[in-house]
Amino acid sequence: MAKAPDWIQQARSKWKFTGQKRPDFANEPEHDQESVWDYPRPPKVDPDSRTVIVKCNSVEIVHSVNSVRILETAGPPVFYFPPTDVDFQYLQKTEESSMCEWKGPATYWDVVLPDNTIPKAAWSYEDPFEEYKSLKSYISFYPALLECFVDGERVRPQPGGFYGGWITSEIVGPVKGEPGISG
Repeated sequence: MAKAPDWIQQARSKWKFTGQKRPDFANEPEHDQESVWDYPRPPKVDPDSRTVIVKCNSVEIVHSVNSVRILETAGPPVFYFPPTDVDFQYLQKTEESSMCEWKGPATYWDVVLPDNTIPKAAWSYEDPFEEYKSLKSYISFYPALLECFVDGERVRPQPGGFYGGWITSEIVGPVKGEPGISG
């Protein structure tokens, strides 16, 4: 596991909100809800035992009660799954990559079905920064591209098209990606 380079450490320090104080524009959560503005920065790895299912055209790719959520200020949770809960016969690793300032270099995966391919529908961290080594080889999926469910509730995708957050009825924002919410 690599240590995050200095330029990434500098980028991390520029974030204004860290989950310590909810900003005035944030929605107030009900008793059974979570505000994304209360999530920490740096992000927290949070084990989750709810039943989570990821499907594409009725084909089940993930069925898990062993997921982890990444909780990060301003973003809805992102669910990651251990490789043992993912049906890799439907996934093909791509040459695409990106860099997360917290977790490190991301690897992308296409979902490949007999009659359909969804490019870059999933990602993983095969060599994460040392702070997130527990995510090694765990995989997440974009709810904008696939059918994702948490305890039977259909997940709504995080707006903006870039982030992979999972919005359920328990989440209040506004969330990063919505108009007027940047940085």
